[in-house]
Amino acid sequence: MKRIEAVIFDLAGTTVDHGSLAPVKAVTEVFARQGVRISDEDARRDMGLFKKDHIRKILAAPHIDLAWRMQYRRAPDEKDVEKLFMEFAPLQMEVLEQYSDVIPGAPDVAARLRVHGVKVGATTGYTRPMLEAVLRHAALQGYAPDIALCPDDVGGGRPHPWMCLRIAIEFQLSSMAAAVKVGDTVSDIQEGLNAGMWTVGVSRTGNEVGLTAEDIAALTEGERARRVQRACDSLMNAGAHYVVESAALLDPALERIEERLLAGDRP
Repeated sequence: MKRIEAVIFDLAGTTVDHGSLAPVKAVTEVFARQGVRISDEDARRDMGLFKKDHIRKILAAPHIDLAWRMQYRRAPDEKDVEKLFMEFAPLQMEVLEQYSDVIPGAPDVAARLRVHGVKVGATTGYTRPMLEAVLRHAALQGYAPDIALCPDDVGGGRPHPWMCLRIAIEFQLSSMAAAVKVGDTVSDIQEGLNAGMWTVGVSRTGNEVGLTAEDIAALTEGERARRVQRACDSLMNAGAHYVVESAALLDPALERIEERLLAGDRP
């Protein structure tokens, strides 16, 4: 590689936590404790956002707003967002211990990038304590980005580009076109596009499919292909330049981006 200078990965569903299960488990549980049941689909709809923003989006969904009104005889408000977030944080920390395994191939792709002098960054919708917990667990399994940022570090999360822009400054990149954002959610793609970066979506291991590797393997070939294609379509519709099934399969997409950069293309 000659022109790609950095790759900035997401965490859950992209490099750790196959299926992005930890956020779903915590979010659905915190609502259940308030007497309002939400589905996994509800929890996944705006995945990748800063978790307080994520909770706010869930509450704004018409059917959940209605369920909240039926439970509490009033509309949810910002105080409810704050209360849910305060209860969510320790619950998420507990769940992270169970769902932070590195996705196979992530350490290897990071190592290959470094061989070519490409820096490795990470952004997330987690808070700083959550991020540190994930990074500790991932490091034990061989995956450690050079820089990892969360919304706490920059004053806001996705789809704002601020985490990516801060990393670009820290890495002293020559331009944002020299960086690639890799993630499994629509908000990851929006984050990268808003930062002026190339974007690569991750389908099979991420939020859009939402299954463990074992559960995916148990599907019929046709059903597995259908779900992965649906995830690919969602990420492409969000504006991803390329989509791969797993971060472990990132190399061909990076090669195509490199070719386009050499030809003078920009994201």
